[in-house]
Amino acid sequence: MYIPDIRIGSKIIGLRHKPFIIAEMSGNHNQSIELAKEIIDAAAATGADAIKLQTYTPDTLTIHHDKGLFYINDENSLWKGQTLYDLYKVAYTPWEWHAELFDYARKRGIIPFSSPFDETAVDFLEELECPAYKIASFENNHLPLLHKVAQTGKPVIVSTGLSTAGGIAETVSTLREAGCKELILLKCTSSYPATPENTNLLTIPHMRDFFQCHVGLSDHTMGIGVPLASIALGACVIEKHFTLRRSDGGVDSTFSLEPEELQSLVIESERGFQAMGHISYEVLPQEKNSLRFKRSVYVVKDIKTGERFTDENLRIIRPGDGLHPRYLQELIGRTAVKDIAKGTPASWDLIN
Repeated sequence: MYIPDIRIGSKIIGLRHKPFIIAEMSGNHNQSIELAKEIIDAAAATGADAIKLQTYTPDTLTIHHDKGLFYINDENSLWKGQTLYDLYKVAYTPWEWHAELFDYARKRGIIPFSSPFDETAVDFLEELECPAYKIASFENNHLPLLHKVAQTGKPVIVSTGLSTAGGIAETVSTLREAGCKELILLKCTSSYPATPENTNLLTIPHMRDFFQCHVGLSDHTMGIGVPLASIALGACVIEKHFTLRRSDGGVDSTFSLEPEELQSLVIESERGFQAMGHISYEVLPQEKNSLRFKRSVYVVKDIKTGERFTDENLRIIRPGDGLHPRYLQELIGRTAVKDIAKGTPASWDLIN
């Protein structure tokens, strides 16, 4: 199955290209545009391909209310004790920052784009020439938003957390019917942080084949082991939350990578991609010198003319310029045609 490559800015996404690494800023700027710029600087320095913002306001996501599910009361939540509205008020990236941050990222050589959370955000991001759109897991059932994003004609990256196969199918069909031609689905587990055990990376190749699009991973586990494993299964895109220091205490800092970790992910993901190569059972040109040191049949004791070859004077040892080990038993019991010194590789011209 051939899936065409996708271009976002100057980068190409596809199975023949190294993984596209997205640093997700989220709300880790702590409402400081200067800190946001420092995060962009750090992401660019690691070699990440893109920096991603989130474009919403508290009022485009929810209402100001503290009853029922509007109040976070989950013992396992990082945000327990807050209302949704107050959380989003702290976490959102002010819209008046966007143009400045987009320009700043471009000057630093890293691709800026964003996750819109409603249709007005799409209109706003179009004015900024946003090169692609990311749909968050919590928004992948927002069909009007999907329709709006698809109509831009830009590449769309969708996190598939909180969705069944049927839900993802509805998301995909909505996007494609509205005109989306370039789609990337990200395997995602929407728990914060996630664990390796609930990541289920084996879904990645199945998702690619079933939905016939490029796939990747939006990862909320700690560290880089899980995203590196995803590359071997065909992940073309890896998204990780990013902060300067987890101790800064941004809303997503607990499960975000720090600069040294993101740089390791960039380096090791490219190595992992390079190592995949192609199906090969050949001896590579780079290995041929080492062939000399495989095992072969050698004379290991001095042998006189007419003396028989035995298990004591012939052995399978290194190096590899004697007869192949498969011939050892054929040699045993035959006689030498001349004197043979210890350390001589066995050859047919020595044997009667």
